[in-house]
Amino acid sequence: MTADQAILFGLLGVVFALLLWGRVRYDVVAFGALVVGATLGVVPQKDVFAGLGHPATVIVGLVLIVSRGLMNSGAIEWIARVIADPARALPAHIGVMSGIASALSGVMNNVATLALLMPIDLKTAARAGRSPALTLMPLSFATILGGMVTLIGTPPNIVVATVREASAIGEPFSMFAFTPVGVVVAIAGVLFVALVGWRLIPRARGEHDSGKELMELSDYVAEARVPAESSSIDETLDSLESLATANEVELVGLVRRGKRLSASASSEPIRRGDVVVMEGGPHAIEQFVAAAKLEYIRTDKRDGLLDEAFDFVEVVVPASARIVGRSALDVRLLYRQRVTLLGVSRRGKRFSQRVRKLKIRAGDVLLLLGPADRMSDVIQWLGCLPLAERGLQVTQRHKAPLAVGIFAAAITVASLGWLYLPVALAAVAVLYVLLRILPLTQIYESVEWPVIVLLGSLIPIGSALESSGGTELIARHLVDLTSGFSPVVVLGVLMVVTMTLSDVLNNVATALIAAPIGIDVARKLDVNPDPFLMAVAVAASCAFLTPIGHKNNTIIMGPGGYRFGDYWRMGLPLEVLVIAVGLPTILVFWPL
Repeated sequence: MTADQAILFGLLGVVFALLLWGRVRYDVVAFGALVVGATLGVVPQKDVFAGLGHPATVIVGLVLIVSRGLMNSGAIEWIARVIADPARALPAHIGVMSGIASALSGVMNNVATLALLMPIDLKTAARAGRSPALTLMPLSFATILGGMVTLIGTPPNIVVATVREASAIGEPFSMFAFTPVGVVVAIAGVLFVALVGWRLIPRARGEHDSGKELMELSDYVAEARVPAESSSIDETLDSLESLATANEVELVGLVRRGKRLSASASSEPIRRGDVVVMEGGPHAIEQFVAAAKLEYIRTDKRDGLLDEAFDFVEVVVPASARIVGRSALDVRLLYRQRVTLLGVSRRGKRFSQRVRKLKIRAGDVLLLLGPADRMSDVIQWLGCLPLAERGLQVTQRHKAPLAVGIFAAAITVASLGWLYLPVALAAVAVLYVLLRILPLTQIYESVEWPVIVLLGSLIPIGSALESSGGTELIARHLVDLTSGFSPVVVLGVLMVVTMTLSDVLNNVATALIAAPIGIDVARKLDVNPDPFLMAVAVAASCAFLTPIGHKNNTIIMGPGGYRFGDYWRMGLPLEVLVIAVGLPTILVFWPL
């Protein structure tokens, strides 16, 4: 092992350890590793920022922009709403929604697909009187499965395609090169989640009436201040108990001058400026606040705030949201946006601490109160996803055929080789802006910049590892460990290892490291490297064991009321199925 190889292996080891730890955001980890690598001289200076202009990075960014345009057109959510039927049997409903989800994920970002379909699925669950926990996990898994079908369906496919060109094997994989294998695996996966998978979800989740609670926005902690004119002054929490009970609100504490009073607060006379902490549904809270003559917490500069038309909105927090790791006070939500955070629901857990100071995590469900005409903009500013269909009112359905037609034309000319794919997607983005399908500001907001930084940082590190002979060294050890076995077994081992890494690491990082190793393994075995690249693409895309393996798994955690250990119950047999179906399918369409 050379010095450069040792440094790069050590650097990647630290990266993987920090990604597993999860306390530092993955883009910061990757960019820090790139800076260290360049400083130590293992990443050539001319290549340090080459990853930002790499085709894989450009395509991922453009796919996110185009996906936002398709969302704005309203065509996709209209189709889903027409097809969704609460009277349909549960397996049939899961099959239909999963089929739509997997099909859409093949042509647009799978996070965007989930953002469109999740509110519809939640509404259908509420109308059918069943828990959304039974359907959200199958829906999330279906969006992940569908991403394997085309080049632009998921970032690992884009990474694998560009690695093929960079390794001098040939041209990058085309738009539909992944389709034969992807379709077979996706169909098998959708059938599994619809017929068997949903039955493996813990019974406690299915029996819990999460759908009703979420749609009614219940079980939240809220805070209200006692104004000078309040009839509650000199009353106690005990004396207000009957009023609270009548309004289905539970009084949980009293805050004075920023400090929570002791357990004896229930008998403490209430003073002007005190904050009453309560728990209940938003409408119940609103009724109690009015009856007790309290006011929602707001700054002195917001006089007349409650005279406006206000609305309650429930949102789920994805990993890329602005508020992750911060509190409402940190982002100055009330001051900047005139919106109050009333409550936080985290996997069904209740909080007794002051919600404005609570550090928000990915997967949390937030209850917001603010001006009705601003809530869509605030949700977009936060980077959260609405759990009701209120977010769909900004669509432009009369432009749906135009938006879909432009996108289909771009994919067609790119597939025929008439136009370079990044250029075709860029043309779609420009036309969406000119036709006002996509506002100019949303172009920058729709791009997941942490993913772009991750790609731009790890691509030069991966290239340095390959040029130093590091991937060849790993491939040699893998071949030695499987010595005496057929290449098919080695291919299967590569799939298992890649899939395991993808469950705990970012799938882009997994693909960037595993793809060059797969090529070197194939060269050591003197076989066609394409099936090894396909195996990496399929395996890196399949992260079903944990809520951290894929963004969509994190997003459904709060609305579904899932716990960390719930995912493997359906995810493990699904991953086994993907390998059992995917491996022979790869060998059929991409022989060794």
